[in-house]
Amino acid sequence: MKGVKYITDQKGNKTAVVISLKNYKEEIEDFLDGLEASSRLEEPSADFEKTVNKILKSKSVHGKVSTKNKKVG
Repeated sequence: MKGVKYITDQKGNKTAVVISLKNYKEEIEDFLDGLEASSRLEEPSADFEKTVNKILKSKSVHGKVSTKNKKVG
């Protein structure tokens, strides 16, 4: 396969692979994004609107942002 090289040990067993980013940059990025996403499947999630409102409320308490007329959703 063009742009793919295998590294082998002394016995000829494949131990690593070098993939050309010139040839496969998008595919590698997609693959790594998939690995990242699957590694986070067990992480707890939070409701988007509640989280945004919590952040806006926190900032308004500290005098940085007014939440007046700022509704999410």
